[in-house]
Amino acid sequence: MTSNEILDGVKDKYSWKLAGLMAFLARMVDKGYVYCDRSTRTNYYSAVVSQDQYKTNESESFLEKLFDNSATKLIAHLYKGKKISQKEINELRDYIDSLEREGKEK
Repeated sequence: MTSNEILDGVKDKYSWKLAGLMAFLARMVDKGYVYCDRSTRTNYYSAVVSQDQYKTNESESFLEKLFDNSATKLIAHLYKGKKISQKEINELRDYIDSLEREGKEK
């Protein structure tokens, strides 16, 4: 896609200007998440990794940089800042319990 096509596609979600989008795309190219075909006068961008892989990579980087690779520290920080509810804590507990059950079954 061209940068203008991308900008048109995200206009309902983000209020980016073209210059901001271009800076973002340049960072994504530098990180290896997006490929930019510059073989013609118009640059065409395409995803190199899936959205799930991007989220995984960025989550790992975030956790490493801010919380010393500790999900516990992240959750504690969210709890202290009142950014995580008791309902979400219960959901996390249930999720962790299900992971443990799956591990025992294997």
